[in-house]
Amino acid sequence: MTEPRFDVLAIGNAIVDVMAPCDDSLLERFAMAKGGMTLIDDAEATTLYEAMGPAREISGGSAANTIAGLAALGAKCAFVGQVAEDQLGEVFAHDIRAAGVHFATAARPGEPPTARCLIFVTPDGQRTMNTYLGATQFLPPSALDLEAVAAAKILYLEGYLWDPEEPRAAMRRAIAAAREAGRQVALTLSDPFVITRHGDDFRALIAEGLLDILFCNESELAAMTGKDDFEEGLAQLGSQVPVLVVTRSEKGAVAVRGSERAEVPAEPVGEVVDTTGAGDLFAAGFLFGHVRGKSLEMSLTIGAVAAAEIISHFGARPEADLKALVEKRLR
Repeated sequence: MTEPRFDVLAIGNAIVDVMAPCDDSLLERFAMAKGGMTLIDDAEATTLYEAMGPAREISGGSAANTIAGLAALGAKCAFVGQVAEDQLGEVFAHDIRAAGVHFATAARPGEPPTARCLIFVTPDGQRTMNTYLGATQFLPPSALDLEAVAAAKILYLEGYLWDPEEPRAAMRRAIAAAREAGRQVALTLSDPFVITRHGDDFRALIAEGLLDILFCNESELAAMTGKDDFEEGLAQLGSQVPVLVVTRSEKGAVAVRGSERAEVPAEPVGEVVDTTGAGDLFAAGFLFGHVRGKSLEMSLTIGAVAAAEIISHFGARPEADLKALVEKRLR
């Protein structure tokens, strides 16, 4: 096996988040499911954007957030995702590269435009996401640099991107390249709606032994297993994948590796400002610990520190020095 060039290479949605605070009444006005994620079309994106108050544009995308967090912790990372040849595409490419991440996916000419996620943040810190996928759903298998995939210790896949046909084919191709090179493959399930649509695909990947690390939250665990009882679901899914990581919001997180189990509480936060990206940054911290050979408990702790930083401000990209925060916490 050749020496890896990257710690983690991720494939995911290339999205620019447009975030604004709002009252619950605005969610009710547009019948938005609080705390959820809804796919919208171009017309709906225009309507919701017009209803937003003053907003901030911040590069996002679940796996891209994870990769940015990993890079902030000191990992060598690469990202594959599709943007369009437009202003938001340039914003995304600039931001991911400025974070120290290798990004070489060519921009797509013409329509549709670069994806954007309209995020409404209520006073309790909950974020309600409305995503227009645009160009990101047209990532073709030909966009992959298979040598780069094979040169990463871990291939990290975003469940959200499994929905469109072209990216799904690209990710299957990447899985094959990673396995052939003897690398690990990680998947985040992203959302229960993704499992409703593609749960059988994910269960097949698990049954075929193609996944080494699986990330999910409590709702996604229940959707994957059909078990409402957390411990029953954890036991079932934990016996099927080499490493299972389950986040539980304010209750912390649990990881299972064979007969080994570790659990950590959530890190204390002065004020929860915005929960956008909490799971993404938790995955970043855990993966960082994992590639550095840390214990399950320590990897979970690094994840909890990263998640706590992200929910203390608007946006899903780190603003504080994550490396310093982790070093202080682990002293």
